[in-house]
Amino acid sequence: MNKQDVVAVVLGGPSSEAEISRVTGGAIAGALREKGYNAKELELDPANLINDLRAMDAKVVFNAVHGMYGEDGRLQSILEAAGMPYTGCGVLASAVSMDKSATKRYLQSAGIPTAPCMIINKQDAGDLNALADKIVAEFGLPVVIKAATQGSSIGVTIPKTAEEVVPALEDSFKYSQNVLAEKCIQGKELTISMMEEGGEPKALPVIWIAPHSGAYDFHSKYTKGATDYHCPAPFDEATTAYIQGVAKDTYKLLGLSGVARVDAILGEDGVAYVLEANTVPGMTATSLVPKAAAAVGISFPELCEKILLSAHK
Repeated sequence: MNKQDVVAVVLGGPSSEAEISRVTGGAIAGALREKGYNAKELELDPANLINDLRAMDAKVVFNAVHGMYGEDGRLQSILEAAGMPYTGCGVLASAVSMDKSATKRYLQSAGIPTAPCMIINKQDAGDLNALADKIVAEFGLPVVIKAATQGSSIGVTIPKTAEEVVPALEDSFKYSQNVLAEKCIQGKELTISMMEEGGEPKALPVIWIAPHSGAYDFHSKYTKGATDYHCPAPFDEATTAYIQGVAKDTYKLLGLSGVARVDAILGEDGVAYVLEANTVPGMTATSLVPKAAAAVGISFPELCEKILLSAHK
């Protein structure tokens, strides 16, 4: 593409992750400008997006919107209707990956390891105390309670006592109509960044995430020094290949494209249990995907350029 063409780095918007998105988008725009591209940040106003893109004469969109619109297929639908090329996954892959309950069903149907869970619709939840008793009886404690359609660990709680389960459900239902109650898998938390190379998915080095608190929650993700990241993770060659293979299978199953991230837990039984896929992963110079890319010699500006050049309609 012509480097003088305007690249609209779309960020922010109405999502609960808007502030994080603005940090991601600002870092991407700066990196692209460092590579000589005419990148301009654009705050997402869904009702006026196409008019805003036309006003700035944008030729391509770099999607940096986390959560609502950016990862659920709505932004992709708007851009496809307008014939505007964009980075990342398409409409269906985005929608399925954003909804953890849908992702869970895809994984289960394909036999990809994932933690046992109960999917609860808010309208069908009934008495929360009775539901909490059922969850504890099914999965024990601690148990993971998570909103189906949020990222950045928003709406996620890990109750350690029976008394904490009802408040956790109430919190998750604030963010999503569907909530997952999931068996808490003990093991190592991992993330595997995926990118396309020659039309085929390629796994970057596995990262082992070791939060000091023991839980990779919002605080651990966004507080400097709260988490240690081991990249590449210190596994033997066979274990690494197995984990990357599970991530690749997930990437292909969900129909992902461009750069995406698969999160998993390596259980004490040696099984890699897939948690979710992130179609618009964080992209500051210190985020997880750039860490993995740096481990194989890809600089942050080069990574942003590779993602830009993968844009599609």
